Amino acid sequence: MQEHVIPSSSPTARGAILIEAAELHIVHLPLLTPFVISTGTMTAKTFPLLILKGQGIEGIAEGVMDPTPDYLEETIAGTMAFLQDVLLPQIVGKRFSSPYELAPILDPWRGNRMAKAVVEMAFWDLWAKSLKLPLKAALGGVGDAVDVGVSLGIAPIKKTLERVEEAVDLGYKRTKLKIAQGHDVALVQAVREAFPDIKLTVDANTDYGLADLATLRALDEFGLDYIEQPLAFDDIHDHAQVQAALKTAICLDESIRSPVDARKALEARAARVINIKVGRVGGFAAARAIHDISAAFGAPVWCGGMLESGIGRAHNIHLATLANFTKPGDTSSASRYFKRDIINEQLEAVGGKMPVPTSGPGIGVTLDRVYLKTVTELTKEIRP
Repeated sequence: MQEHVIPSSSPTARGAILIEAAELHIVHLPLLTPFVISTGTMTAKTFPLLILKGQGIEGIAEGVMDPTPDYLEETIAGTMAFLQDVLLPQIVGKRFSSPYELAPILDPWRGNRMAKAVVEMAFWDLWAKSLKLPLKAALGGVGDAVDVGVSLGIAPIKKTLERVEEAVDLGYKRTKLKIAQGHDVALVQAVREAFPDIKLTVDANTDYGLADLATLRALDEFGLDYIEQPLAFDDIHDHAQVQAALKTAICLDESIRSPVDARKALEARAARVINIKVGRVGGFAAARAIHDISAAFGAPVWCGGMLESGIGRAHNIHLATLANFTKPGDTSSASRYFKRDIINEQLEAVGGKMPVPTSGPGIGVTLDRVYLKTVTELTKEIRP
């Protein structure tokens, strides 16, 4: 396992950070094109944005829950109530020496990992800025760029082939196709025949069951790097049966909510690859633990995406600098999704590599406050 060392110049030595206030926004960013997966179609990205303020510094993070519970159970409405009424009143006005000191406040509450992650991630950014360190250094990562691929939503085969060709021409390191029942084998066959040498994966977003094993076996013939989350969002046991029947690696996403889930899945041989989404698992502490557990089992990990704005993308890029993130992640160029982002910097991949943002310490990007106002539907401030 990778050992993570807290810098000797941490705020423990300098004095803890006082969280003086919290600012919550609901942001609504239109997508350039609809993004279609097996569970539905997204035309805009709506999300909570949290800004923690302390000692002249701001730590920023965004939530990855949806307006309705179509990815996991959490929703934006529930998260906003939980943040405003429960979590933020417990931390605003208090001092914390490291992100790990939030655990006694966050851990007792059941579930709600995405809501907890927003708080924890914002504090990681605040903490790293107080140390004058990039977030990757505070997390234990290295390197100036990470390999990234593209995730292509469901579309007719002809349109998908055009999108794959564009991604290949741009140098992306992996192409992921969203699939669903009835939109799977023929699609993958067409892409593989047209692009025999690319690193290709598929993501089912839970649309299959054990009764569909014949279809999954058919996908086994196309040299896929992995098949992502074919079965139910809360399943590990049946995925083990599928993995035993396939040559292709199974990658788990929705099923992995915690380090314990990762250990159980890898022990049960339900997967050979793990997708880590920091919001899904409750924050960076859990994400690092899953990263280390996966490394101990010899299972590579990669950083998944949730169509985040530049704030969430920056967090993901820094996380993906950890050593066991050996497969390309989902953090492709923001310009593929948004006409304009809520940050001042451009997060654009070059030749399939996404540079780690370095405009300053912490996540290395800054809010475009002028534009943020135009896409903010609600703002709340929490003070002691």
